[in-house]
Amino acid sequence: MQWTLVVPLKPLDRAKSRLSDTAGDGLRPGLALAFAQDTVAAALACPAVRDVVVVTDDARAGRELGALGAGIVPDEPGGGLNAALAHAAAVVRASRRAGAVAALNADLPALRPPELARALDTAAAFPRAFLADTAAIGTTLLAASPDRELRPSFGPDSRARHRASGAVELCLDGVDSVRQDVDTGDDLRAALALGVGPHTAAAAARLLIPEQ
Repeated sequence: MQWTLVVPLKPLDRAKSRLSDTAGDGLRPGLALAFAQDTVAAALACPAVRDVVVVTDDARAGRELGALGAGIVPDEPGGGLNAALAHAAAVVRASRRAGAVAALNADLPALRPPELARALDTAAAFPRAFLADTAAIGTTLLAASPDRELRPSFGPDSRARHRASGAVELCLDGVDSVRQDVDTGDDLRAALALGVGPHTAAAAARLLIPEQ
C-alpha cells in the first residue's frame, strides 16, 4: 500500500517553545524548520510513501519544504492542529478520490525510511492505527486506510484519545526513529544519539547542549 503523509507545521516563530532551555528565541525557528526538513526528506525517501503534504501557513517553511518535493496546503480552517490535519486529509483525498493517508509529526529529525516503512506496512492491516511517541503519552503517526476518515486527536494524552477512538496501537520494536519526536532538550539529545539528518545536525551544531 502506498501512503500520502500529511505533516502539520505551525508558524516557525511560534514553534518549539519548550526548547527554550536549549535554544534561544533566535535559534528555535531555524531548529523547527530543520526538524521538518529532515522529517520530510526521510519520508519522501520511504518506499511506502507516495507523497508528502505539509500543512502550514509559514511562507519560509512552505518554500523550503516545497523545494524538497513536498506539497503545501495552507491551514485554512485556522482551528488548530486537528482541524488542519482533517482539512489536509480531505484535500488530499479530493484530489485522488481515494487513498491511504497518515498524519506524521514534523519533529522527527532522526527518522529512518526503513523504520517508517515498517510502521506504515503494519498499519495497512487496520482501518485506523497509530504509533505512540517515546514517552508513551503522545502520538507520532496516525494512519487511516482508504475507506476510513483520519479522525486525528493530537495534543496532550493523544495516545489515550486515539485508543479511545478505536484506532489500533502499533506495538513495534525497532522503530525508535519514528517515535522520537523533539519537544524538549532531553528529546533533542535522544534524537542526536539516534543520529539526526543533515539539517538538524547543522542547526544543533550552533547550540550548547549539555550532557545528560
